[in-house]
Order: sequence, then structure tokens, then C-alpha cells
Amino acid sequence: MSTETRRPHDCGQAAQDWKHWHQERTATVSAPYGPLSLTGTHWLSDYPEGHIPGTPGQWRGDGEELLLSALAADGLTVDGKPFTGQVRLTADRGPIGESRVAHGERRLVVLSREGLWAVRDFDPASAARRAFRAIEATPYETRWALPGTFRPYESARTVRVENADGVERGLGLGGEIAFELDGARHTLQVAVEPDGSLWAVFADATSGNSSYRFRFLRPAAPAEDGSVTVDLNRALLPPCAFADHFICPFPPPGNTLPVAIEAGERNRVDG
Repeated sequence: MSTETRRPHDCGQAAQDWKHWHQERTATVSAPYGPLSLTGTHWLSDYPEGHIPGTPGQWRGDGEELLLSALAADGLTVDGKPFTGQVRLTADRGPIGESRVAHGERRLVVLSREGLWAVRDFDPASAARRAFRAIEATPYETRWALPGTFRPYESARTVRVENADGVERGLGLGGEIAFELDGARHTLQVAVEPDGSLWAVFADATSGNSSYRFRFLRPAAPAEDGSVTVDLNRALLPPCAFADHFICPFPPPGNTLPVAIEAGERNRVDG
């Protein structure tokens, strides 16, 4: 159904769904181990001796695993139990609060990117989490919910893009979504997630002005005929909008829209 032919009831339900989504997003962001709690991403290549300032234990990359050594005085736990000695770790895949290594309320999350190991420090008592008040977002408007078409690439592509930490890394892309806004055609390159949903990193004419410098969009999996809803009301702030220690990718070439997308999440609001 096109946005022009939606019944009032449909529009009202969509607005209610958006309101619920926005409330859930705010709760997720401000949760004890949400993105606001990230206080550091420590690349082990910067600490060849394995000692990360302010972080107990000795951390060393060892091929496909990370080797953690600790004394009782370090106060670390692994899998919920006090830890001494050595343990081999792989990258954490589950929720932050369930990371294998902890130091009190802090969660020390193992990360691997392009063969490099890092340890992320999530602290519920972070200054950013204490300061956070809200996510500034534009209320739902029907005009921003657009029909689109997903066009997969014949084979997956990887492009090199700068990340928020200033390092260039590969960004995998599986296709593009095409849609029309105010009579003009636009496309966004997207990654395809394991569950079939899509992920776009994009900027627009509001980026760095009335909204954050770039945003994410996560459309649901396309239908068999490639049809997909491009709901710009659900444009997301990336994790690096909430903590400087995330390494979010910047938009790939072609993903900067020449129009102002005055929809979705715009900025973080602190008190």
C-alpha cells in the first residue's frame, strides 16, 4: 500500500508503533550496558606488553585467540567466577552484560576486527550514561515511509571506508535499495544481515547540521519480489553518537543523499 492511500487508522497505528519503537530505543541506549556505558576500546597492538591502563590483567593476542592472565588481586571474574591463572578467549558474540570477563560491574568485552584484537570496557557508571537525557527524534510522518526495491549484487562487495576512530576498514555490501522521494529517485547501498534484514549507513543534507553527521537505517528483510519498506522515520543514530569509543563506519561512496531527511533520530540530548 502506498503512503498516499493509507487509511487514517493505518497512519494512526504506524505512529503508535513508531512511538513504541522510540521508547524502546531510548530504554536500550540508556540501559546499564547500552552504548552510553562504553568507556574505552583498547587495541592490543597499542599495548605490546599486554597491560591496558586502568584495566586489570594481562591481555595478549595469540593467533585466533586472546590470552588473558590475571592474579587474584586483579579482581577479575570469568564466566561469573573469581579468576586467576590463564584463559583463552575468543570474541564475545552475545549481549554485553553476558561477556565472559568482568571486573565488578564493568564488563570487559573481547573484540576482533580484521585480525586485530581489542578489549572494550563497559561501565554502567560512565559519565555519558549519567548525563544522557533523551534521543532527539522527529515524530512519525507518513511521507517518510516509502516503498522501495532491493536489488542484490551478483556477488558481495567490500569497500574501504573511514571509521569513526579515523581508521579505514572494509564494509561489506550485498546490494542496494531504490526508492522515490518527492518525485526523485534515490539509492542506498546496503549490507545484508544473517537474518536477511538490511543495513545502510547514510548521510543527507541535515548531517552535521540539524542531525548527527551520519545515521543508520535497518529495513526488514525484503519480500521475495524484492519489495521493501524504506521507513526513514526509523533512521537511527549510530553507536558512536553515544560514545566516542565506537568504531562506526562512515557512509560508503554514493550513500550521501542530496536531500534533507528531517526524520527519525537526530541527536543525543544530555542534561
